[in-house]
Amino acid sequence: MVREQIETGARTIGLALSDEALAQLATLTDELRRWGKRINLTAILAPQAIVNSHILDSLAVSPHLKGQQIIDIGTGAGFPGLPLAIANPGMEFTLLDSNGKKISFVQHMVGTLGLGNVTAVKARAEDYAPGRRFDTVIARALAAVPRLVELAAHLVREDGQLLALKGKQPTAELEAISAFSEWEYSVTEITVPGLEAHARHVVSVRRKKTET
Repeated sequence: MVREQIETGARTIGLALSDEALAQLATLTDELRRWGKRINLTAILAPQAIVNSHILDSLAVSPHLKGQQIIDIGTGAGFPGLPLAIANPGMEFTLLDSNGKKISFVQHMVGTLGLGNVTAVKARAEDYAPGRRFDTVIARALAAVPRLVELAAHLVREDGQLLALKGKQPTAELEAISAFSEWEYSVTEITVPGLEAHARHVVSVRRKKTET
């Protein structure tokens, strides 16, 4: 049942997932429920709610990813990073969070699902210095957009992007971006199956191109 719900929702978004990916996402849903009954990973434990609020809400941003090197900061129990990594096996994902229990769950899922394109790291974004930068830095419900720029600008490649996943349009946050003269943004409204009544927005923040 869960697998069919994921497949139907993904098609609505425009994603055609492989049988392997669908099986992995169904397992992720089951494991999140199982672990969530023992430790505080998420307040959402009903299967359909997990599919809508975690799996499909994560997958909906897939068309907005750029490049091959992706980092999900404040990933929590692995969202949106785990579903995106499953749906995009050709991309490399780093999932970052400072909560040890949540990163333990992410590491468990990486091993259980055999995700060779995912690295789980216990660290804060502002302290993380991997010696390289990323094509896309993504954050879901972590902080206001200006704060995200402060936390993660050092992780964004010169031509990369910072993606902030938001509920309602964050007008006040975006107005505050004007204080960062070297950054510009665009906003895209997306629809998530099962969450149609609640508008979702993807904010893409990029460095302004310098004129030569």
